[in-house]
Order: sequence, then C-alpha cells, then structure tokens
Amino acid sequence: MHIETGAARAMETRLFRSMFEERKRVFVDLLHWDVPVLAGRYEIDQFDNDSAVYIVIADAEGEHLASARLLPTTGDHILGTIFPELCEQAPPRGGAILEITRFCLARRLRARERLEVRNRLVSALVEYALRNRIQSYTGVAEWPWFQQILSFGWACRPLGLPGSTSCLVALQIDIDGRTREQLQASGIWRPVALAEFAKAA
Repeated sequence: MHIETGAARAMETRLFRSMFEERKRVFVDLLHWDVPVLAGRYEIDQFDNDSAVYIVIADAEGEHLASARLLPTTGDHILGTIFPELCEQAPPRGGAILEITRFCLARRLRARERLEVRNRLVSALVEYALRNRIQSYTGVAEWPWFQQILSFGWACRPLGLPGSTSCLVALQIDIDGRTREQLQASGIWRPVALAEFAKAA
C-alpha cells in the first residue's frame, strides 16, 4: 500500500506513473471517457493537482494493481465543479469530507483477483479516513457501480436522483467507528497494517 500527495510528486515514481497509465487503459481505452491524456500514456486531468491524494496497491514487482484519488471538497472537485446538479441540495463540502475519484483496478486482473484487490482498496480507503479524521467521502458513480457500493454494507446514500440525461448518481459515504464492522459483516473488510499508512501522517 502506497500513499502520495500531489500529481507532480507522484509522477516521480514508477509505481504512480503506472497508476496514471492504468487509468488511461481503463477510463480512456476501455470506457471511452473524453478526458485528457498526457504524452499518449497518462490519464491526468485538471483535478490531479498538488492537493490530490493517491492510494495505490502494488504487486510484488511494484506495478499498479488498484488505486483511488481523493480530492478535498474545500476546493475544486468533480461533484462540486462538474456535476453539482446531481445533488438535491448543495454538494457537501468541508475539511472532513473528501471526494473519491478514479477508483481503478488493473485490467489484467482475473475476476477473483479483482474482487480481492477491490476489497483491499475499499478497506484502505476506510482506514485512511479513520486515521485522518475524515468523516465522509462523496463521489459520482454510474448506477450499476452505485448499487455495488451500497451492497458493501457501510453507511452510503444518494444525494439526489440519477441524472436525467445519464445514469450518474451523486453519493455520500459516512465513515465512523462502526464502518469496519459493517464491512466485516458483508465480507468486504481486509485488515490494513499500520506501517502501510506511515506516509499519511
């Protein structure tokens, strides 16, 4: 498990460069999102700035397996900047609220591996929140992925109805001392070692 803050610093290491490459393979090559690509290899957008936090799971060779980007909601972020209309009220903002974006699993993973790595990444996001006094995550998800997120068993709710011209849903996940047990009950939780979060302090 690796954590880095700021896209410029992340691009200095092979692991995080492989994360941006994987994002291009997933979000551009596979899902055909219309997002920027740097040097034909790296999916990097305007939200990959000095405030972005990256959580990455690496394999034994130091290559990207899974990752997520966390954005402070006190500044520009996807829900508040691009999709505020998905919320019935104003998008949640605050120092204890982060936005989860670019939840990315390596395309090379087989189905069983994807499930295990996904669970590890979800657990890491919860542990990061608990250790950094983050009370909520927000995000934007397509309807099928939103239904999966709900099934994890944690405190998750939509912030509005799906978009009229898309199947996107704005969501909020509340994190507290019960979240580990909630994910344990659904079979999602994977223990995260303290040393893995040394850089988050």
